[in-house]
Amino acid sequence: MIRGRFWRFIVFFLFLYILFVIYSLHIFNSDSNDTTTVSPNPLLGIKETDPIIVPKAIDSDHGEINLSDLQPVMNKDVLGNYEPKDVARPSGPGENGEGVILKDEKEKALGDKSVQEYGFNEVASEKISLDRHARDTRPNECKYWNYPSVDKLPTASVVLVFHDEGWSTLVRTFHSVINTSPKELLKDVILVDDYSVDTDITVRLPEYIKKWNGLVKYVRTKQRVGLVEARVVGARAGEGDVIVILDAHCECVTNWLPPLLTRIALNRKTLAIPIVDGIQWDTLQHNPVYGGNTLFRGIWEWGFLYKETEIPEKERKLMKYQTEPYKSPTHAGGLLAIEKKWFFELGAYDPDIKIWGGEQYELSFKVWMCGGQVEWVTCSHVGHIYRGPRTRSMHPQGANHFQSHINHLRVAEIWMDEYKKYYLHRQPSHGHLDIGDTSAYKAIRQRLNCSSFKWFLDNVAYEMEDKYPLPPENLVWGEMRNDQHNNLCADTLGKGFGDMIGVSGCHSQGGNQLFRLNVEGEWSMDERCLVSQGNSIVTRFCVNMGRWIPKGEWKYDNKSRQIRSKTVDKCVTTDGKTLSLEACQDDNLAQKWKWKEVYLG
Repeated sequence: MIRGRFWRFIVFFLFLYILFVIYSLHIFNSDSNDTTTVSPNPLLGIKETDPIIVPKAIDSDHGEINLSDLQPVMNKDVLGNYEPKDVARPSGPGENGEGVILKDEKEKALGDKSVQEYGFNEVASEKISLDRHARDTRPNECKYWNYPSVDKLPTASVVLVFHDEGWSTLVRTFHSVINTSPKELLKDVILVDDYSVDTDITVRLPEYIKKWNGLVKYVRTKQRVGLVEARVVGARAGEGDVIVILDAHCECVTNWLPPLLTRIALNRKTLAIPIVDGIQWDTLQHNPVYGGNTLFRGIWEWGFLYKETEIPEKERKLMKYQTEPYKSPTHAGGLLAIEKKWFFELGAYDPDIKIWGGEQYELSFKVWMCGGQVEWVTCSHVGHIYRGPRTRSMHPQGANHFQSHINHLRVAEIWMDEYKKYYLHRQPSHGHLDIGDTSAYKAIRQRLNCSSFKWFLDNVAYEMEDKYPLPPENLVWGEMRNDQHNNLCADTLGKGFGDMIGVSGCHSQGGNQLFRLNVEGEWSMDERCLVSQGNSIVTRFCVNMGRWIPKGEWKYDNKSRQIRSKTVDKCVTTDGKTLSLEACQDDNLAQKWKWKEVYLG
């Protein structure tokens, strides 16, 4: 009898256990019909200390596809297969990318206030339809490309990240995505709310998107994590084969998506970049950024300021048509498409690159160096609002004031090998910043058998040698304190290019008082170079005719501590009010400068 009870107890216990397991699996695999999805924590349950999670390989229903079947075909006599045949021409404020100019004084005042809040004129934006047709800024030839059919292309998850974004510009962004994308290719739109406080975002938006029955999904972080980390949150939430990242104040041009997806269908390790148009922050007028037949691609200068240069002749010779995609060393950072699996194989964005800044270089470098490629897709255009004079700070509370510099130094440490020193020649004050542990991402680089940064410069960014040569070593750098007026330091006084520099009270904080003078005689600050102009010293843009030659007219004597212009053979002098060039005198204390290195952090 005891034995019978014991076995009944065991059977009953197993029955309960099986029910528990079935219930747990149901909860784990359930796909809620709710159109709003709120993340349980800022990383959707993934801790920073967890290993990088690579999604499973994407299952394809297409079977084996010959790559030749995926190549776009040009037919200049017939519109391409994704081009709208009957183009509606609606009328109304802002249609076809026209701007809206406020005339009422009260509206102007409200518009100015909204610019301070959001960086663009929300009052003008609210007069424009949420479904306005963007200006077709593509070259006319783009209309005649035939791309692979929808059954041969990967699907896309479009990720938009925002924090207290203006309502109409945000909503118009995902309206535009939906209106201009083939429905078979758009898997979902992921709205990542980086812990907004405005009720338009936290309350109104989740209700508003219910009309799309799950196509548009809302994900909210439980604390501010910054743009870069929030993008990874969105990428994890997306169910498409490809992650398309857009800023939350964009408008897509006709037929923008198939050209991007085609590049990834042809090579899954392609980082595909649309051409970014400009939308004016004050009127929302949509304009092309590039004119004529000149094609540009992304590079950088050694302080990690993003630059663009005309594509080299070597790349142009590979193109049969002006509107073909072409390779680029890097990109501006805000708009891109990448296969989800490949993105996570690369470690996604480095989680210690926080908030924003440097992420475009990190992604571009590792895509190229680890076996992929970056392409600019000429026939994919997206309009982007470049913010105006915003006064509201979007920097997360408590975040490191020098975070973007930390990001850049971290990129240099992990990816640039021996070329890291040239970043520090250009940004010497960053040398003591704490960039955290880099071993995990160096391990990813080793596991993927990535190439050296020298390989990248020699084979991909080969124009850097001509456009932005390696910065020479600094002879001296830091703040310049005068001997005669020992509480005064050289200072740009916040003035612009072409203006004279002067002096002000020393503060040892860097900023406008942080200079460098290299062994080749270039005296500079950031990308401003100092030159003599008569007896004055003025700033000019270091880049001249598309090149930065890091040489100059100045000579610093460590013994006399004078800075001499070889052009006019005079020395830098201050009278306590201004800086000027005067005849050099060995015993003149007003011409003697003591350099003190100032490190950030």
